[in-house]
Amino acid sequence: MKKTALLYWAPGGNVEKAAREIYGYFDPGSVEMSTVAEFDTSRLNEFDQFIFGCATIGAEVWLDVRADNKWNEFFVKTEKSSFAGKKFAIFGLGDQVKYPEHYVDSLGYMKEEIEKRGGLIVGKWPTEGYTFYDSEGASEGMFYGLALDEDQQSELSSERIKKWVLLLRKEFLV
Repeated sequence: MKKTALLYWAPGGNVEKAAREIYGYFDPGSVEMSTVAEFDTSRLNEFDQFIFGCATIGAEVWLDVRADNKWNEFFVKTEKSSFAGKKFAIFGLGDQVKYPEHYVDSLGYMKEEIEKRGGLIVGKWPTEGYTFYDSEGASEGMFYGLALDEDQQSELSSERIKKWVLLLRKEFLV
């Protein structure tokens, strides 16, 4: 059986809520869930596929190595690691009304970092049904992963998660 790690940041909010809902759609024991801060990067090779989740923050923060930027810390630690042969699905949260020019930009950052290490992005999601005008997390009518907006479209999140996990199960072959 293929082993999946579901890593997310930050704990205690909407990202964790979405991560727990995603986790609940997989068979018990088939997915290991953790915050990215608690994940031991020496265990990367134990997993065949990954699900990464985060909230969108400004580009200047992604590039700033600070104690509270756990995703940047993870990618710095894995800079020399190879993700070749591994599949990655990503989900991001953002507010498309307050930040329509940066909606789920985090998906683009994650995609770039994963692909730099040879990982394969799966689980792309259509931009239809969202209202924004620019995103580093989308190209050609598709987000690089699942986009969620708990501020403006929270009533759509559960159904989007359910459909996305069905897609992932096919792409992960689980």
